[in-house]
Amino acid sequence: MTAERLDGTVAVVTGASSGIGAATAIRLAAEGATVVASARRLDRLEELVAHITADGGRAAAVECDVADGEQARGLIAGTVDEFGRLDTLVNNAGVMLLGPIVDADPEDWERMISVNVDGLLACTHAALPHLLDAAQTSSRRVADIVNLSSTAGRFPRVGSGVYNLAKVGITAFTESLRQEVTARSVRVSAVEPGAVDTELIDHLSPGALEGFWQRFDGVERLLSEDVADVIAFIVTQPRRVAINEVLLRPTDQEL
Repeated sequence: MTAERLDGTVAVVTGASSGIGAATAIRLAAEGATVVASARRLDRLEELVAHITADGGRAAAVECDVADGEQARGLIAGTVDEFGRLDTLVNNAGVMLLGPIVDADPEDWERMISVNVDGLLACTHAALPHLLDAAQTSSRRVADIVNLSSTAGRFPRVGSGVYNLAKVGITAFTESLRQEVTARSVRVSAVEPGAVDTELIDHLSPGALEGFWQRFDGVERLLSEDVADVIAFIVTQPRRVAINEVLLRPTDQEL
């Protein structure tokens, strides 16, 4: 399969202030897309955009908390208003707050659902009309949604109950939407990384962090760039090729 560049296209990447989102924004810009990088930390986004433009790419920074539906819808509407189109949506924004279900803080659950699920739904719902239009009117005749799930979307584990719930839901929603719009040339893909060396674990409680390190002791974690390469592989395929689901783990990760 020969990859196709993204010249003339516009991509939105959520959760782009660090980690997988930042690496994906850089990678898609290198493929020729104009990238709208969104997250809550505007200063980090501006640094990212400066990096992309210094390398000859095109990018814009948009401060956005996708858990706020109005902000999520504004992100998509503002992108189309400024750049006239939308071809790719990467729903990457997410939080991971692990711990036992018994005696858990329900606010942690609400935060995970609001960002990981509600944010993804709001961005997707707002983006779909524009992606469907791009798939019919652009020279590429295809558009893409890539949703970041996780190995947690495949393999439930103790201590990850609501995170599992969110990621299983994302994987299921992705497949259902794929069936609905694939005949209209919008490809919908789920990417399910295992352990990645990102800031995602920075929000864990001391007990959950200790359990994380016990589980992944001696495991060389994936880099954000590894996942970004997979996302770029998905969205640069010829129109006839749809990569529906990708599960990737560190070589040393058993489950």
